[in-house]
Amino acid sequence: MSAVVVCAPERARLGLTVLAAAWLAGCVQPPRPAAGEERPDRWSGRLAVQVEDAAAQSFSAGFVLAGSARQGSLTLYNPLGNTLAELGWQPGQALLKTGGQQRESSSLHELVRDLTGTDLPIEALFGWLHGQAVQVAGWQADLSRLTDGRVVATRHTPAPQTVLRLVLER
Repeated sequence: MSAVVVCAPERARLGLTVLAAAWLAGCVQPPRPAAGEERPDRWSGRLAVQVEDAAAQSFSAGFVLAGSARQGSLTLYNPLGNTLAELGWQPGQALLKTGGQQRESSSLHELVRDLTGTDLPIEALFGWLHGQAVQVAGWQADLSRLTDGRVVATRHTPAPQTVLRLVLER
């Protein structure tokens, strides 16, 4: 049996290579559309959901949202750019893919609740992203910073209070 001996300069070079690869991995972003492919029904950026209950649940991820409340898709990414979940829907059908598993439902809201831990007003979200002050019972949306790529919506009722924050990419 032979042993491989790595001298100090090679070890340092190997360490720097590993460090550089780890640093670059932290810079990975979700895929972006090619030039000229920007559409008004497609948004990307970061989202955060915070539920003010006894467990103080929170969830954040990179996202790409496309389509409409009627038919669309939502893909969530971790900070390294890896896909956490893919959610697609059309009338009467929704499909959630997470960690190699798939779940189908006739209720988009049920799958969104399973994914984020709370109910979110998906129909209103599309309106808010288009700058429309859509009213939803229990929710209050702050669109004052939409031109800066920021939307904050707060659910006051029913409890627990939930805050949805979106920061859109430019």
